[in-house]
Amino acid sequence: MTTKAFSPEMLSERRLEAVRLRLDGHTVAEVGRRTGLSAPTVSAAWKAFREGGWEAVPLKPRGRKVGQANVLEAEQQARLRELLTTLPPPPSPGWTRQLLAEALQTGDAPGVSPRAIDHWLVQQDLKPAPLALEAPTRRRGQPGRWYRQQVAPVQEQVKQANGSAWQGGVRIAHPKAQGAPDQLRYQLYLHGKRGALYTRILAAPLLAEDYLQLFERLLDQANGKPVVLVFHGAAFQASPEIQDWLADHPALHLINVPPNLALGSDPKVR
Repeated sequence: MTTKAFSPEMLSERRLEAVRLRLDGHTVAEVGRRTGLSAPTVSAAWKAFREGGWEAVPLKPRGRKVGQANVLEAEQQARLRELLTTLPPPPSPGWTRQLLAEALQTGDAPGVSPRAIDHWLVQQDLKPAPLALEAPTRRRGQPGRWYRQQVAPVQEQVKQANGSAWQGGVRIAHPKAQGAPDQLRYQLYLHGKRGALYTRILAAPLLAEDYLQLFERLLDQANGKPVVLVFHGAAFQASPEIQDWLADHPALHLINVPPNLALGSDPKVR
């Protein structure tokens, strides 16, 4: 008989019995014959006992923990709003769904799943899709020329140097859920590999120092390799402070998306 034939409760009882028999001096083979467990299962139960005592022998519940639902409690939502107004642990350039889920975990209490964070971000209009940067590759007109002349060559240069490619922007978020705050919220966001979202929320229009904090973290996580950032929604050319910083940090290649350039969004986002 294999362990697949046992329910989780029955298997836990058999594991406990196996440990008792081993304590009485029975061999692994003899314990297996008496309990119906395989030798590896008997050994695993014995190892768990030796490392963690009796409490470590029963099987741990599988699947989503109790409380990891797709609906967040009011206190959890308030905590998320508070977290998003702060800087995440370095060197991350923004809060990810995983970082937010970990930050909500307190003690031994059940946590919140990253999927629940995703649902909440969508309701709060805080999950913008990445720009479809490669869509205009063969298109005539301004979008195609801009991508081929200004974006593609820099991305290829950074790729050859094993650097990282990001895109991002700044926008005003408009919550969709009932009861959501109606004040203006300025969202600073990035999309990394496979469209992973990194974000931060500010109550007032962004200052140069807010952007520079973002740029510095991008360079920190790059470990000395170049970074290309295609950014939408800010006119960095109008900020002498940012222009001076960029001149001093040539490893960051910042490409502004021209105003009113129709690129569309990439549906492949997680």
